[in-house]
Amino acid sequence: MKFVAFHLMPYRELPADFEETYPSVWVTPPKKLYDPKKGHRMYHDYLDELEFAVDLGFDAVGVNEHHSNAYGLMPSPNLMGAILSRKVRHSDQTSLIVLGNSLASYNPPIRVAEEMAMLDVLSGGKFIAGFPVGTSMDQNYAYGINPAELRERYYEAHDLITKTWKTDEILTYNGKYNQFRYINPWPRPAQRPHPPVWIPGGGSVETYDFSITHNYSFSYLSYFGHKYAKKVMDPFWERNDELGADRNPYKAGYCQMICLSETDERAQIDYEEHVRYFFNKCLHVDRRVAEAPGYRTVKSLRAGLTSQFDGTQKSASRMLKDGMGWQDLIDHGFIVAGSPATVRDIMRESLQDMRVGNVVCLFHIGSMPHWLVQKNMQLFAEEVKPYLSDIYSEWDHSAYWPKGYAQEQEVEMTE
Repeated sequence: MKFVAFHLMPYRELPADFEETYPSVWVTPPKKLYDPKKGHRMYHDYLDELEFAVDLGFDAVGVNEHHSNAYGLMPSPNLMGAILSRKVRHSDQTSLIVLGNSLASYNPPIRVAEEMAMLDVLSGGKFIAGFPVGTSMDQNYAYGINPAELRERYYEAHDLITKTWKTDEILTYNGKYNQFRYINPWPRPAQRPHPPVWIPGGGSVETYDFSITHNYSFSYLSYFGHKYAKKVMDPFWERNDELGADRNPYKAGYCQMICLSETDERAQIDYEEHVRYFFNKCLHVDRRVAEAPGYRTVKSLRAGLTSQFDGTQKSASRMLKDGMGWQDLIDHGFIVAGSPATVRDIMRESLQDMRVGNVVCLFHIGSMPHWLVQKNMQLFAEEVKPYLSDIYSEWDHSAYWPKGYAQEQEVEMTE
């Protein structure tokens, strides 16, 4: 098993009445609510937490990209990745994942090829590239991309970036949305032909096929936890079998919120208010900006696959308002919470049931303070991870995870 310490970097001091007073955490939250001095502290707390995860020996630290929102304060995850790469390069265990750059919003897309190559070199060949389509709020509403063009732009950008990485020759490119006489980015990636690629998604049918045919790792990123993730991963494996691909579990992953404390009872005391902050405020999205017409494909609509933001599924925040309690959150699988023994048992069963080799772990949730995040991560690293790492150890993960070369290179330089 591989475990990623992932961070959304939310604004953790929204007003108590935010969800009652303002229509959405995304696209329209008033800028007056953002205090740069508080933001300064939050950014450094969050980076300290990810660097602490490197010290604890997590398999990777991860960041992502969102715009015009208080749910995730990383409009440029590559900036965060550049900072973290300085720490990752000295680690024997930890890689860096930018999960990722929303390809259709980069003009020109070769900027992604350039910046991710920089991160790969900076980290010492320990970089994983994430290529999300991006949420409708980010791409269609905040950045103004026509939803009817979004996926076409995404596929063209992907092909351009990977073609750039795979060749050492100067290229000419004449596509529908991108035309270049000279493509010759420096630096080139440290890993050849390019870093491993992960495709984060909400479970669209096209994303299944895209990940499987390119031998990329598909990660289902939702905040409904392992029970809902199984509903998405089962069709993924069915489609994988239809296409005749191998069943390597490292080609699949999912996101899970985790809350660890000394006892089950203590976990509720430590975390409940912060979990409620996340569901009530960080996922408070106005339906008018949740999903533009044309964003979701016809195949996905027919398959009944939904987004965690689109309003078609009864939201966790509404369920909380309707009386959902702490144990209900656990029973529904939204969170895995309790003592190390409790968390180990729940995760071992769910990981084997879903056949996923990668877990994108959320240890910071909502308004959690810095000390509690560190406690959460340390308990997991010391008392849960060692008991789960043997799952799928018989499978080769090298196609989906980097090897790195920085330590070897530094030894050679000293000699």
